[in-house]
Amino acid sequence: MSALLLPTPEGGLESYVPGPASPYAMTHSGSFPRTVYAAAHVVADPLRLDDPWRKPAVDWDATLRFRHHLWRLGFKIAEAMDTSQRGLGLDWPAAAELIERALAEARTVPGADLACGAGTDQLDPTRPASLDDVAAAYEEQIAHVEKHGGRVILMASRALCRAARGSEDYLSVYGRLIGQTRDKVILHWLGEAFDPALEGYWGSSAFEPAMDTVLQLIRSHADKVDGIKISLLDARKEIAMRRLLPAGVAMYTGDDFNYAELMQGDEQGFSHGLLGIFDPIAPAAAAALDLLGAGDTGGFRAILDPTVALSRRLFEAPTQFYKSGVVFLAWLNGFQDHFRMVGGAESARGIVHYADLFRLADQAGLLADPDQAAHRMQLLCRINGVG
Repeated sequence: MSALLLPTPEGGLESYVPGPASPYAMTHSGSFPRTVYAAAHVVADPLRLDDPWRKPAVDWDATLRFRHHLWRLGFKIAEAMDTSQRGLGLDWPAAAELIERALAEARTVPGADLACGAGTDQLDPTRPASLDDVAAAYEEQIAHVEKHGGRVILMASRALCRAARGSEDYLSVYGRLIGQTRDKVILHWLGEAFDPALEGYWGSSAFEPAMDTVLQLIRSHADKVDGIKISLLDARKEIAMRRLLPAGVAMYTGDDFNYAELMQGDEQGFSHGLLGIFDPIAPAAAAALDLLGAGDTGGFRAILDPTVALSRRLFEAPTQFYKSGVVFLAWLNGFQDHFRMVGGAESARGIVHYADLFRLADQAGLLADPDQAAHRMQLLCRINGVG
């Protein structure tokens, strides 16, 4: 393997030689000791990106092929979530088509499973929305998911955050929605690190009052709540809430900084996973989960801890732009033949960031073909004036 020249955070250049190919299998059989959803990205179609900032153009074949990759590795899929650029490039009409296509594709794969994000992103953010408007927007998306045979993840709503005047408004809207869904739902608490417009969700900017509101909601509808995904990037907060959940309601970690320790768990329980980082690290995560199921927590952490180092760089602030790193890694690993994104989101990070992701992915054993990955990294460096 020849060296390539990579930029460093200090403003210099370094010679870097990638390591060996990933040792992790690309298929999996059997079950995992945790329920694991991978929030999957979408692949853009560069030949139709005539107006990439305003008009999404999705390569449906490549997008669905990537979902088969995740299913082959034993993952469930969290579809049309923020990893697929909901609200940052993918509008509701495109998300609705994604949901319909993915659910149809899942029916062709024995054992394939996915749940779909339902939110309120069809509402015009420049116009005031009432609580009834918000609930009706949710209901439209829920109806679309259920029409095509899907289960619902109730996504956090920017419109609800703007319209709500306190915790009672959240309880009212969510209670109305949960009461009419066909199946159990997964709730979604996305912290302001992922989306600054969600600051103060559940009626409070403080964690404990917000948590109390969510727990009140869950306890009132425990028979209709599968679990809750929280993405607060704070392990202590997640553990505190996890210990207060009613029996039968799962905690799905969305903490892309601390998922290894949270899924390993402690003497009082553990978290399941619903994570964007599972998209690029799926083979390693599958291998790690097998070791966890065999009782080898040391082996589990030996695989996952290096991916956490990658994830912390990938999800660094501004965290909402992490999707560019997810798609970058998919391109390095040959799942798509270009590095273009809907919304032009590949421009959200700089070449130093991408170079660090390359190094960290290599050191975590995530590059399936290091020669191909190095060639693509070199091309990206060159068009950014490096080397």
